[in-house]
Amino acid sequence: MTYSDYSTALVTGASTGMGAAVVRQFTERGLTVHAVARDAARLAELAAETGAIVHAVDLTDTDAIERELGDLEIDVLVNNAGVSAPGNILDVERHTVDAMVDVNLRAVLHLSRLLVPGMVERDLGHIVNISSIAGHYNFFGHTAYHATKAAVHQISRQLRNDTLGKRIRVTEVSPGRVETEIFGRNLGGSPEAMKEAWETYYEGYESLTTADIVGAIDYAIAAPRHANLGLIEIMPTFQVPGGLTFDRRAE
Repeated sequence: MTYSDYSTALVTGASTGMGAAVVRQFTERGLTVHAVARDAARLAELAAETGAIVHAVDLTDTDAIERELGDLEIDVLVNNAGVSAPGNILDVERHTVDAMVDVNLRAVLHLSRLLVPGMVERDLGHIVNISSIAGHYNFFGHTAYHATKAAVHQISRQLRNDTLGKRIRVTEVSPGRVETEIFGRNLGGSPEAMKEAWETYYEGYESLTTADIVGAIDYAIAAPRHANLGLIEIMPTFQVPGGLTFDRRAE
């Protein structure tokens, strides 16, 4: 099941960053791509550039997902959309937890529920779930984000069980730090916040780029039909997830 086996794809979080890069790659590969995001203006620019079919959908709205996307026949599903926010369980706000559960987890489940049965019926399909090293390793902060990405890891494993005996592949791509807008959005999304995020998290670092993530996805999809690349962990060479902290108390 290389690209020649597939005709259609759906990519969430498609208006920017990794999602937009995947849309560009897929259209260059000859797929008809459905690009999903909230930002209608950016989607329109992407459509003009790539010819993608765009859907301005809020993934926290399950009714909208079903109405707009539920009847599509999709061969390659890329669950890329994700949100994050600063804060651990001691100081995180209710709306932040809800947003991460809704986008990072609930939307993945519902899109799989709606689109994977068609793949099973056609005996053909590939699901790519973008998780994070935060779903595999514990480090400080972002507790809800860690939890939702860990759930994406388990969903990816479980989808292999659910589709056993069918020619359907599931790939989880688990990146470390990638140069995207996510840190800037965490700081408020203003031009000043984007500049601060770049200087704090990217300037002077050799981070991953969206091209690195697209390359990993491309490799998994282009693999021979008998080969399923289940988990691709991709990190900057100078970033490691390990480290031990021992907090000492005097009393």
